[in-house]
Amino acid sequence: MCQLSSTERAFSDGRTRAIGSTGQAHSLNAMTLTNVAYNVSYTWQNLRVRSLERQALVPMFNEHPVELGVKGHETEILARLYEDPAYPAMFRAAFSGQRHPVSIQNIARALSAFERALISGHSAYDRLVYGGDEHALSASAWRGMNLFFSERAGRSGCHRGFNFSEGARYAGGPDQKPRLASNGVTAGSFRVPTLRNVALTAPYMHDGSIATLPEVVDRYSAARRLGFSEPDKNDLVAFLESFTDEQFVADPRFGDPR
Repeated sequence: MCQLSSTERAFSDGRTRAIGSTGQAHSLNAMTLTNVAYNVSYTWQNLRVRSLERQALVPMFNEHPVELGVKGHETEILARLYEDPAYPAMFRAAFSGQRHPVSIQNIARALSAFERALISGHSAYDRLVYGGDEHALSASAWRGMNLFFSERAGRSGCHRGFNFSEGARYAGGPDQKPRLASNGVTAGSFRVPTLRNVALTAPYMHDGSIATLPEVVDRYSAARRLGFSEPDKNDLVAFLESFTDEQFVADPRFGDPR
């Protein structure tokens, strides 16, 4: 079976829970990086991580569990970058005027700059809402959209705004206040992730405990006593699939550069 790349998975890893560089299992599922620049906070539960630069340092230096395993190996890692035939020149160009452009802080800045480029806005839903293409959605997805935004379903209360998440930052305006929420399906309160490209980012929930979108919808219907019929559930899945941005996941700029 062909292993999908992170690009094809909308920059998620397809695992139930993340695995660190030394093989240690994380307790949480890896969220997509789709439109991550618009987040007002990062990680599943730490509302104090408010920038991509700060977030980049979390997996680098986390020890419980080890994620990227940078702590204690900073000198070795920087030496590898200095010895690479391409990276020193790229760091000098990106961080001109710095005496030591290859640094941990600049690695975090470079990662953040790349992540800010991961903008998805060409899904079927976008073609309808922002492009005026009334034929962009199937009849089933139209019904699912009406149900999603209805008072009966109530999902737009958490997954809201253009990014279908909880809170977003807007150019020229104040950031929305970050918060955690309980979905009523799994235990605990967590940041509400984006629904963009959600059909590509299985498994779902903070712990990766739900394998498919139909199962997600079924679990929500049961846990919240929404009473969705099978046609209702199918229509909601069709609507969620309308957030898939094929242009984004096929963009060669975001693939392996080597």
